[in-house]
Amino acid sequence: MDFFSIPDGSRLRIAAVGFHGLRALLEELAPAYRALAEVVILDKAYDDAVAGIAALRRAGGVDAVVSAGSNGSFLREHLDLPVVLVKPGGFDVMQGLARASGKSSRLAVVTYGEIPAELGHFNERFALSVELRSYTTEQEAEACVQDLLALGVEAVVAPGLVVELARSYGMEGVLLYSQGAVREAMEDAIEVARIARLEAAKREKLRIILGQLKDGVVAVNSDERIETVNPEMEAILGVPADQLIGQRLGAVRHELSLAGTLRTGEAELEHVQQVAGKTMVVTRMPIVEQGRQTGAVLICQDPIVIQRLDRSLRSRTQPGLRLAKYGLENLIGQSKVMERLRARAQTCAQSSATVLIVGESGTGKELLAQGIHNAGARQSQPFVAINCAAFPDTLLESELFGYVDGAFTGSSRGGKVGLFEAAHTGTIFLDEIGDMPLSLQTRLLRVLQEKEVLRIGATEPTPVDVRVIAATHRNLEQRVLQGEFRQDLYYRLNILLVHLPPLRERREDLPQLARHLADRIALRLNSRRPVNDSLIDLIVDAAENHDWPGNIRELENLIERAMVFHGVEQSAPIELESLHEMAPELFAATSAAPPSQALRSSRAQAELAQLREVLKACGGNREMAAERLGISRTTLWRKLRRYAVDAGV
Repeated sequence: MDFFSIPDGSRLRIAAVGFHGLRALLEELAPAYRALAEVVILDKAYDDAVAGIAALRRAGGVDAVVSAGSNGSFLREHLDLPVVLVKPGGFDVMQGLARASGKSSRLAVVTYGEIPAELGHFNERFALSVELRSYTTEQEAEACVQDLLALGVEAVVAPGLVVELARSYGMEGVLLYSQGAVREAMEDAIEVARIARLEAAKREKLRIILGQLKDGVVAVNSDERIETVNPEMEAILGVPADQLIGQRLGAVRHELSLAGTLRTGEAELEHVQQVAGKTMVVTRMPIVEQGRQTGAVLICQDPIVIQRLDRSLRSRTQPGLRLAKYGLENLIGQSKVMERLRARAQTCAQSSATVLIVGESGTGKELLAQGIHNAGARQSQPFVAINCAAFPDTLLESELFGYVDGAFTGSSRGGKVGLFEAAHTGTIFLDEIGDMPLSLQTRLLRVLQEKEVLRIGATEPTPVDVRVIAATHRNLEQRVLQGEFRQDLYYRLNILLVHLPPLRERREDLPQLARHLADRIALRLNSRRPVNDSLIDLIVDAAENHDWPGNIRELENLIERAMVFHGVEQSAPIELESLHEMAPELFAATSAAPPSQALRSSRAQAELAQLREVLKACGGNREMAAERLGISRTTLWRKLRRYAVDAGV
């Protein structure tokens, strides 16, 4: 016989149950199947055989059982294993009668179960005068032998049990089974075991796949009896799998019945219904194999999971969602304080912890936040920014956390994705966090702690993976003492603290910063020609003692104003009087005198003294003096010319 390969490559294990004559045949044939199966022969009957097979299963497993007669039928009733019976054919009966006729002329044939009709017709047609009997129990077998003995029967062709009984009563006993019948049963058992292994491998693979699903899945046969159920469905039904297998699904949970699908063969997709008091999305589909419906499958989905997937998809395609444009290299300035700032920001970027940026208004807190985002692992993910001081309380809440459909009057149909969900897997920048209302601070704290967002009007939270970067120009410690900011939120935010210095603390960066801003403004004003150097230099010179309360934002606005009024591309030098008219705030801190008297001002005198002192210390080396003063050589040269200072003084 040509067998297919065994699924797992290991040998099958067959339990062959028989005694006396049948056992001898089994022992004779077993070595022929050594390559495919380990045949274990048990010389036991009934309950003893069941116990012996159970011991074999514990020791190494049993794939199938071979037996015969009443013993085999008993095993079929008491085992959940495939049991293949040795079935005698007509040739086996004739062969047995031929052997028995040599020992006696009064013969009988005893079979387990009903007497084959063909045997009866054969006996009558050829007038063989062979007594025919059958039995189903051990008691019937013994009664049958006693009856035949009373009739003078001397030889009995029968299964092993009757053969032993006949011999015990002094009659000849001839085993009904031939080697061919036993071989056929053995090969059938091996094939049944091989197919069972294949099916078990398929079921295990299916179990592993279904076990990974977040949806509840149950499959039934054509009689609606449960064949497969995954852990999610176990949880939905509230019953373990071992108690579900074999039961009718409709009897376990009538609202999930698949009887209608089995009857009509039609699928029912995404039907919303109540299951155990919970709303579920239910799909029913027939199982069709080789054109024949063999069962049905039911899938239960939690609508909350579907909503979360929908939110995640929508958050990735949120209108207006953009990636961060700026990197840490866009933090202009070569001063030591800026070098330290960039190094600290780079360190923060390597972590996923919350960052708190503290700095005055206009210092570039969002630019720094974008730089941290782009220097980290989330750089390809969303960067969402919101100014917490720019919205009323109720509107800020809906912007941050979103809302469900019908959450309040005027809400958008279908609900709205909040910025925390829109920033999922990315970064959210909460500017002016110090101005956030106390009521929202509590909700924000929960988001930071639990990593989940509850939309307005929703009952189920949505998990979010968001890095938070917050910024403020306020003193949060003072606001905590005043009861205007939650202390626990402050500690939650203040993990990685970054101080962004004001412009007045890094005046040496002013020339480079002004030039960068002027170039950017020129691009915005659609100018393709070089920026007027004298205009930018004059602004830098005039602003050296300005405190810059508006910081970089003030500087940018001032440069744009000057470029608009004076012209971006004019090459002629601008007069100080003209700058005084365009930017009077630069001169307010020094003197109310007109620009023509600037050299007589105390500021000019102080600066003149400083220039002389530095130049003298540097031996008249302008490059060295400019570096020590923190200004460019061009600026130094212009100051020298304006104050008529001799470089050799």
